[in-house]
Amino acid sequence: MEATSSQPIQVSFPLPRSMNTKIHMRLTIQSKVILLFITTVATENSDKLAPMGSFVYALPDKYNPNQPLSTTIYSAEATLEFTTRLAKTLVKKANMPVYVGNSISFTSSGLGGTMEEEMEAFKQVVAVALDKL
Repeated sequence: MEATSSQPIQVSFPLPRSMNTKIHMRLTIQSKVILLFITTVATENSDKLAPMGSFVYALPDKYNPNQPLSTTIYSAEATLEFTTRLAKTLVKKANMPVYVGNSISFTSSGLGGTMEEEMEAFKQVVAVALDKL
């Protein structure tokens, strides 16, 4: 991958199983690091600020490439596991350090945030991010 300093890539796409909520993604690819911020915004809340979610740093482990290292910079319990898993997945795919900020909320999804809904959203975020890398 030949990434260089670039302008942020901003995209939005529907939250799976949600009628009126979108995931907003801001991806910045630098020569030595990837910075990703994701959040959700429901149509009826588009004028409100999203609460701060977790912020995680992950990097490849040269001794065990299948197990990236990560550290939590800011923790919000509702988003921490998703954020950490996302950061580690992107590190494995891109083989470079990643910062991930995540304030996605699943409260407006069809069933209120089941594991299946979270996994669908996770797969969609990874697919969109990898497509931009």
